[in-house]
Formats: sequence, C-alpha cells, structure tokens
Amino acid sequence: MADIRVQVCHPLPHEARLRELVLAEGSTVRDAVTASGLLPRFNPDDCPVGIFGKKKTPDTVLRDGDRVEIYRPLVADPKDARRRRAVKKDRAG
Repeated sequence: MADIRVQVCHPLPHEARLRELVLAEGSTVRDAVTASGLLPRFNPDDCPVGIFGKKKTPDTVLRDGDRVEIYRPLVADPKDARRRRAVKKDRAG
C-alpha cells in the first residue's frame, strides 16, 4: 500500500500549529488528527474538522496533499458581531 502526505492544522488564538505527516493510503481524518498529537483526546463531537475549509466527518478518507483542519469554537456569533458593527456605524454616521 502506498503512503500519502498530509498536513494537520490546529489554529489557536495566538498561533497555528501545523504537523506534516506520512500516513498509509486509506487513512482517515481521525487517523491524521490522532497521529498528529495536536489533540491528545480527540473527540469529533467537540472539535469539528474539515479539509481545505470544507467541513468533513472524521471518517473521511484522505488523499495525498490534503490539509486537515481542526476547528475551534467561535468566540462570537458572526451574525451578532455584524449587527453590533451596523449599530455602531449608524450611531457614528
């Protein structure tokens, strides 16, 4: 069986942690996150994951060159943030 090269990225508030891995062909997103060591207790229910910005399931089979991304919870709801900016702009204008 051939090997594939993938990256696993875990963004933190002040840095992005990146690991490059060589895995067996047929490996999944879950395999990559576990092998990266970035999340010692990986729970896909708590940490959504994706490949190149598109949400995927932990059972998604990887392809050579994929970048697995571990998403963290949002600090603020984007819709609420937009509303606050709009109100602030109206008051200033």
